[in-house]
Amino acid sequence: MSNTLKYLLVALMSVLLVSCDLLGSKAPAGVPVARVGDHYLYKEDIAKLVTSDMNADDSTTIVNSYINRWATQRLLMNNAQRNITLDEQDRLNKLVDQYELDLYAQAYKDALVARSLDSTITDTEASLFYDENKENFKLNESLLKFRFLEMSDTDYNIEEIKKRFTRFDNEDKRYLDSISVQFKAQYLNDSTWVSLDKVIAKIPPVTIDNSSRLLNKTDFLQLRDSLGLYLIAIKDRLDRNDDAPLSYVLPTVKQILLNRRKLELIKQLEKDITKDAIKNKQFELYN
Repeated sequence: MSNTLKYLLVALMSVLLVSCDLLGSKAPAGVPVARVGDHYLYKEDIAKLVTSDMNADDSTTIVNSYINRWATQRLLMNNAQRNITLDEQDRLNKLVDQYELDLYAQAYKDALVARSLDSTITDTEASLFYDENKENFKLNESLLKFRFLEMSDTDYNIEEIKKRFTRFDNEDKRYLDSISVQFKAQYLNDSTWVSLDKVIAKIPPVTIDNSSRLLNKTDFLQLRDSLGLYLIAIKDRLDRNDDAPLSYVLPTVKQILLNRRKLELIKQLEKDITKDAIKNKQFELYN
């Protein structure tokens, strides 16, 4: 298809998608503000574009833009009808008709799905699907379970904090939480997987270049820079192409299952509507 015809098709599609207000009417039915051929755009069509909080310049700009768009689309439509062959017009009209059918059908299916779809995916369902398809869930980034503290290296209780941070039992967690105002930054949720780039963003002395050397499994790592002291513990690490842990990909797994459930529901709806139409003699096949 030539570029010209592609442009004409886009124009025709645009005409289909715009509202009846934008297309205007063929015969005067109010106060007209613009005309293209025998099609009119009326004052009431553009009244809703202007709100009370707009100043005069803004409202004028918006209205003029709307009118120009309406006129351009109508002119493109008129020129297309005059300058392309009847066969091509017929082909384009069929495309437009099919597009309209698809839009209505999709809107109806979406409404039925919204009303009928059970969107609850249990953790058990997700876990079973993950176990059966684990080879499809590979990491494309490194993940870490870690904790860290950023503090001043002149704090009086550094050694106590180091001991508590390294041991990290329940009592230690409560202690560190009780003095949290002392820390410049902290992250102590070492049961959650975090992407490497987010870890690097939290700890200034760690960079992409030194992360593979510094961020390996360890109970205690101490770093310093001009800003202060950093205590780091790496509980676990996974790298690119390792199996992605279920806890990390759980939202993705649930979305996959939900999409499958949605497709199955749509297929069943399509079967049911066809079956009912045949039963009620709304759909017949002729030999």
